[in-house]
Amino acid sequence: MTVAVCAILALVVLQRLIELVYAARNTRALLARGAVEVGRSHYPFIVALHAAWLAAIVIMLPAHASIDWLALALFILLQLARVWVIVTLGPYWTTRIITLDGVPLVRKGPYRFVRHPNYLVVAGEIAVLPLVFGELSVCLIFTALNAAMLAWRIREENAALTTRRIEVG
Repeated sequence: MTVAVCAILALVVLQRLIELVYAARNTRALLARGAVEVGRSHYPFIVALHAAWLAAIVIMLPAHASIDWLALALFILLQLARVWVIVTLGPYWTTRIITLDGVPLVRKGPYRFVRHPNYLVVAGEIAVLPLVFGELSVCLIFTALNAAMLAWRIREENAALTTRRIEVG
């Protein structure tokens, strides 16, 4: 594994760990305000899927993996979109489905254009990061698994948000 490959993977893992800390803080604050978690039963599967995805990238890494710079550029753009989503939601961004009655849905930032931009970003990341290292099989397998997981999650999230359809700019 080259230094560049190790650095990319280490940065992705570090980013995810920082996000988990931020999400946990936001979750605690929202629950303290009376929010409720929906879809708790599927959350461990999401965590396992993402951990397995990163592990598969490392395990399946070719001995002399090279970097596809175009795929890496796309992955970096996805990270910028990810930051946009997180900044837009601010204290409401979590890795869980947490809903707080009486709070309007966010309709600014990427939410002006797409109902679930975070899930689009995640789907892109799961597909693109393995391609950075030429791992088409990891891309295809985890894209399919993630699509199934997101179908379940989005159904639960949409049901939870139906009571909060009041929209603000």
